[in-house]
Amino acid sequence: MNGRRRRALLTAVTPMLEPGELVEVTTVVNLSTVSAGRTAAFGMASAIASGGSVTVIPVPTPMYLVLTDRRIVIFEADPVFAKPVRHTMTIQRAGLFRSAVKERFVNSSFVLSSPYSASSLKLIFPLVERKARNQVVAALPVTAD
Repeated sequence: MNGRRRRALLTAVTPMLEPGELVEVTTVVNLSTVSAGRTAAFGMASAIASGGSVTVIPVPTPMYLVLTDRRIVIFEADPVFAKPVRHTMTIQRAGLFRSAVKERFVNSSFVLSSPYSASSLKLIFPLVERKARNQVVAALPVTAD
């Protein structure tokens, strides 16, 4: 994450921090994927509808993740400008655990779970955010599968 994006994200998250809470990691993540089949279908349909002049390719909305010593805070990212658009969710770190990291050619991912919730959250890290991913992985315990 470049300096301008990091400063904008820290400006947005600072008022939400509790006294003494420290930011450990800031990074860009995706919370969902777009399948190859869906991408191909959108591309073909838009090319046919426009007579070949326009092709639409769906992409997931980028999110900013802030890992503090107490919480994980997620903001929706503006894909054009380097600023967070809105606060999406906050998850307490206490009790969180993660799955093993799945490495892919262009990204990597793992699933966050909590014993207090039936739902889980899949975090997908782009290749360029590998260093931040490693910091998040080191901060969260792995589940005993």
